[in-house]
Amino acid sequence: MRFLIAICFSLAVTLSACNSSTSYEEGVKFYESKDYARASSVFQKAAERGDAAAQYNLGVMYDRGEGVAHDPKQAVAWYRKAAEQGHASAQYLMGIMYDIGKEVAQDPKQAVSWWQKAAEQRNAAAQYKLGFMYNVGRGVEQDNTETLKWWNIASANGNEDAKKGRDILEKKMSREQIAEAQRRSSEWLKARELKK
Repeated sequence: MRFLIAICFSLAVTLSACNSSTSYEEGVKFYESKDYARASSVFQKAAERGDAAAQYNLGVMYDRGEGVAHDPKQAVAWYRKAAEQGHASAQYLMGIMYDIGKEVAQDPKQAVSWWQKAAEQRNAAAQYKLGFMYNVGRGVEQDNTETLKWWNIASANGNEDAKKGRDILEKKMSREQIAEAQRRSSEWLKARELKK
């Protein structure tokens, strides 16, 4: 009898915990309905449990002051946690933070590193930014061929700025450089297609 009571009690505690914990998806629903206070509360709980998407969203909320006090330091802290878990949008934003020096020391090499990680996950904005850094030689050695490679990739992923930049840059490059950039971008895209 004691064994049965212990099992029932354990089951009741487990069910209670499941019912009382709110899910990330509930946070999204609250956010979409503009109930930012409840969304931030749900995201906070999920973020503390290690949910990368919740960490990213909580960072956005601190960055914008939605449902929480505007706190750029907290935003960066949550972005970093999500980025370190491989969240591409958080990696992109960490690149922005390092590029402009927002709540971190300005460091173009770190910006490039974060954008490289996000670009590898098909984040078109990061692919564009990576190409831009190669274009101006910021955080990396200036390289038009590598610029065009990344802008080709970003363009293939729908980034309009990359398309415009690509069209302008091609006018300044030799046919050989353009062909090499196209070869590199094609190889990159093919390699990722095989991983799908």
